[in-house]
Amino acid sequence: TECMDEILAILNNVKPGQDYAHDEDLIGHKILDSLNIITLVFELEQAFGISITTVDVTPENFKYAAAIQALVERKENE
Repeated sequence: TECMDEILAILNNVKPGQDYAHDEDLIGHKILDSLNIITLVFELEQAFGISITTVDVTPENFKYAAAIQALVERKENE
């Protein structure tokens, strides 16, 4: 989907060289660290016009690309 394409592009911008579409655990495999996630949150907020609060910044919401997409879609509907 368009939303997923944008999320994958942002992930590649934040930390290039990973297969974000297929990696199952971005947090557990230490692909994304806390600094990457802070940058990612900022980029997602800018790209989608949403507000991601500290309550939303959980491993579950950033574990894989589909979880990030679900978070973005939830925030778009708030």
